[in-house]
Amino acid sequence: MSDFSSKIKLFFFSCVSTLLFSCGLSGQSDNVFEKHEFYFNSGDTLFYRMMKPKKNNPSKKYPLVLFLHGAGERGNDNNSQLANGVNNFASSQIRETYPCYMIVPQCAKNYRWVEVPWNLSSHVQPEKPSVYLEQTIKLLDSLIKKLNIDTNRIYITGLSMGGFGTWDAICRYPWKFAAAVPICGGGDTAKAASIKNIPIWAFHGGKDKVVMVSRSRDMIAAIKKAGGNPIYTEYPETGHDAYTKTYKSIDLYKWLFSQTKSKQGKR
Repeated sequence: MSDFSSKIKLFFFSCVSTLLFSCGLSGQSDNVFEKHEFYFNSGDTLFYRMMKPKKNNPSKKYPLVLFLHGAGERGNDNNSQLANGVNNFASSQIRETYPCYMIVPQCAKNYRWVEVPWNLSSHVQPEKPSVYLEQTIKLLDSLIKKLNIDTNRIYITGLSMGGFGTWDAICRYPWKFAAAVPICGGGDTAKAASIKNIPIWAFHGGKDKVVMVSRSRDMIAAIKKAGGNPIYTEYPETGHDAYTKTYKSIDLYKWLFSQTKSKQGKR
């Protein structure tokens, strides 16, 4: 383990804390995640899926999880975006223990959540959000007005391209999110001070050949330098797929759903 890795405290999940989601998940998507379309005056359409609390009490407010998929799930079928990680949130155990809304928008082919290359060692945040990230935030704002959503418990997570999108979203809209879980992504380190008070748990594979592991390391280091207290887990022997084991861990859900805006900067 490198000296840098030692300084940022690599966290490892034990087998005891790992959920076994393999049974009964593959067929849940169409039943649990409703298909929706969000229309814009420009004529554009954002396809998205939504999971509602299993026992939705209209008099209660529930947290919302915004999930940003990876590059391989782009398209307009309103289905591919459910391929990785999403169904873990729909397991019986998680739905019973942590009832929530979850929205999973789909980015079209040839577009990105943030329009920057993924293979570079750094990037400067574009002046404006990407088309699909901006549309997603508008969707989020619309749902907040219509549904019984707890605005103090809005979370965002994403993998790979969605990991980049997660970093970009919290840097642009830090007031919206109570916590963030970016996986194998990267952000603009110059924006670290703007997110120092947001609870963040980032993940990356030490042998990632698609997105440099330094992208997550550098963001964590920059946030700590700015006075923040993010958590970072690095899997030394894992490649780009740092998300499968991450979304299978009960520890992630315990941490995520315990976060509120009132806790920001107090962890």
